This record gives sequence, C-alpha cells and structure tokens, in this order.
Amino acid sequence: MYELLFWRYLDEIYLNNQEVYEALVEKQEVEGLATLQVEVIVNRINSVFSEWERVDENSWKNPKGKGAFQVIATPQSIKIDCYGTEGKTMNQLVSVMEEFKCPLYDPQVPERYDEMSE
Repeated sequence: MYELLFWRYLDEIYLNNQEVYEALVEKQEVEGLATLQVEVIVNRINSVFSEWERVDENSWKNPKGKGAFQVIATPQSIKIDCYGTEGKTMNQLVSVMEEFKCPLYDPQVPERYDEMSE
C-alpha cells in the first residue's frame, strides 16, 4: 500500500507537516486547517476515474489492469490508500486534489509538495 494525504492550510498558517499528518490519521481536528468540500472532492475523483469500477462509496479498482485505491476522508483531509496503483494513476489523484488547493503530503518520504516546501 502507498499512502497519499491531502489538506489545506488556512491563510498565513503553516504547521509541522508530520505532526499534522499524525493527527489527521488519528481523525483529530487540527486548528489551522481548512474544512474541505469532501463530497465535491469524492464526486470529482469519481468523475475522473469513471472508467474504473466503483467497489463501494469510497473505493475504486481498475477493471482493465492493476491498481485500486480507497478514499478516507475527514472534514479537513483526504487520505488515499493506493494498492498496486501505477504512478500515473497516483499523479492523476494528486492533480485532482490540486484543483482543490490541497497539495500532497507523502508520508513515505516524508515530504509535503507545496510552495512552502524547501
């Protein structure tokens, strides 16, 4: 499994990304993060991946190849667990989240890919 996590900071706020990640994974609310339009985001993911089989409300699998992913949302974050998913597919998910001004935090690295990163 490869984990992708997305959130948006409120203006003028920037926190320790690893600590934010740990809190969000525990489904804790983090002061300084924006509330996301979760339903709109999931609908957008569904439309981008309309060729994929929707296994349940929050899971998709590729009917023509390998890969599957699951979306786990809190009011402040979108976590996407990727299973055997190709890099191209993960890049599509990152692009969708960028539409909502939510840059990727990659906990495997760990690094957040936004304008505040060094």
